[in-house]
Amino acid sequence: MIDLEITPVLERQLLLQLGDRLKRLRKAQGFGTVEMAARVGITRNTLRAVESGDPGPSIGTYLRVMSVLGIGGDLALLAGDTLQAPPPGSAAARSHRAAPVVQVRVSAETANHKLQDLQSLALHEEAVRQVKSDPALVLRAQETLKRWLATGDVRSVSLWREWQNILTTGTWRKVLGRTRHAQHLRQSSPLVTLLPEEARQRILKQVRDLKTGIVIEGTHSARPEAGAMQEAP
Repeated sequence: MIDLEITPVLERQLLLQLGDRLKRLRKAQGFGTVEMAARVGITRNTLRAVESGDPGPSIGTYLRVMSVLGIGGDLALLAGDTLQAPPPGSAAARSHRAAPVVQVRVSAETANHKLQDLQSLALHEEAVRQVKSDPALVLRAQETLKRWLATGDVRSVSLWREWQNILTTGTWRKVLGRTRHAQHLRQSSPLVTLLPEEARQRILKQVRDLKTGIVIEGTHSARPEAGAMQEAP
C-alpha cells in the first residue's frame, strides 16, 4: 500500500493537476463548457470550480465529470477491490514473488509563477481556516487595511476596498480561486499578516518539498504480476 502524509500543499497541487487534466480532456473531446455542464448535470460555475481543482465540489461531482469524459474508471479502481490486499489463503496471498513497487512523483511547475501562486494560495487557505476559527482575527485584518488605505500605494486602493467587503461578508471564495483577479487580491492581501510564523514556515517548507518533487511509493500487493511507474508533472 502507498503510505504518505498528504500535506495541505500536496493536496492542493494534486487537485490542481486533476482539474487541469479534466479541462484538457474536455477540450480534446470538443466539449464547450455549456455542453459539458449540461451533460454532467451541473452549472457552469460548478464545472469551472472542478476544472480549477477547487476542493468545494463533492467527490460525486468530480466523479460525474470524469465519467462523462470516459475516465470514471480511475476512481472506480480506487473504490474497488483491485488495490486491496488478497484474501488470506488465496494463491496471490501465498505467492513468494516480491510485490512490485509503485511510484508516483508529484511536483509543481515553476514556470509562469505557478509555484509562487500555489504558495500564495496555500498561505491564504491556512489564513482563512484560522480566521474562521477565530473571528477576532478579522478585526486585526481590518485594522491593517485601514493603515494601508491611509498611507499605502494608491494603485492598490480598489483592491483594498474590495478586501474590506470580503472581510465583512466572509466571501473567501473570491480570493481562493485561480482567476487573475483572485491572484491580484492575494497579492494585496492583509490575511497573510495574521499567520503565526510557525504556520508560515510549515507551508513554505511544504512548497520547497514540492518544488524538489515528492515521490509517493509503496508496494502493490493485490496484483503481484504487474508493476507500475507513473509521474505527475
